Amino acid sequence: MGALNPVFRNYCLSNWIRATSKEIRSAFCTGNVDGFTTSKVKIFDRDFKRIQRDRAAWLARPDDSFVNSVAENLLDRLEDCKKTFPTALCLGGSLKAIRRLLHGRGGIEKLIMMDTSLDMVRSCKDAEKDMPDQNVETSFVIGDEEFLPVKESSLDLVISCLGLHWTNDLPGAMIQCRMALKPDGLFLAAILGGETLKELRVACTLAQMEREGGISPRLSPLAQVRDAGNLLTRAGFTLPGVDVDEYTVKYENALQLIEHLRAMGETNALVQRNNILKKETALATAAIYQSMFGAEDGTVPATFQVIFMTGWKEHPSQQKAKRRGSATVSFQDIHNQFGSQHQ
Repeated sequence: MGALNPVFRNYCLSNWIRATSKEIRSAFCTGNVDGFTTSKVKIFDRDFKRIQRDRAAWLARPDDSFVNSVAENLLDRLEDCKKTFPTALCLGGSLKAIRRLLHGRGGIEKLIMMDTSLDMVRSCKDAEKDMPDQNVETSFVIGDEEFLPVKESSLDLVISCLGLHWTNDLPGAMIQCRMALKPDGLFLAAILGGETLKELRVACTLAQMEREGGISPRLSPLAQVRDAGNLLTRAGFTLPGVDVDEYTVKYENALQLIEHLRAMGETNALVQRNNILKKETALATAAIYQSMFGAEDGTVPATFQVIFMTGWKEHPSQQKAKRRGSATVSFQDIHNQFGSQHQ
């Protein structure tokens, strides 16, 4: 395939930006649930995502360095907590990585592992006998994050690693997580952010514009970093915390990246997706990816932006902000005392 005309490439990029912005805006169309503003739009085909999860149950590898790094980073947050979490729920996403890397963190005694996929639940159950923490009582449930089958105030910890970004109503799912927690219970989640697979988005859009004369949604709209704190607050969590990490994973080519996404269950599940990807468009995507982003060693990078969210269910013992007007020292006093030292 020849090089793209720069004018045509800029035209394609501007169309991609407009299309992507439209997808993201549609992801935050709002309604009202439990007193909180939440999404009412059906963006993802949850039944199709369940089928993808069935496939991922048998394709996923225990040596996936990206998944393991995210799970390890998420679980590290339990080491910063002085309290223990006897009863925990692990939701969808990278279930086996969380279970395998738990290593006694959080003082978890009972762990519920839940997924929409029967095959994923079976795979987790089969792997349980090889897990290092045999003293953790583990149970397995088939359930949906959008309709959490858990009693109110029954859990000490809810943890989700790379799963919640596939829910149609992310604020609503987080509200259900909060309701399932006991007072002073902890919510931990890692979701993919809006900068994820930015290289693939550009290459795929350019290939479609060149080969098909238009674009169709191939990659999912994802939450932006600036929205994460608002999501926690809207869901009613106290002491919200947000961290962001970017992971760059190298692949031999774009097709190997697609295979990795399939193994993670992270391929396209948009309701308005185009189920047919023409062979020439796929080959053009791989060629453009290599041309625009390829490294000197022949590999191509893929960016994964991961947003880590932490929130607590309200409890009287938690630290609270002072009420407005309760300060005993004014900014003018501080300036008078220290300002002259810098003049």
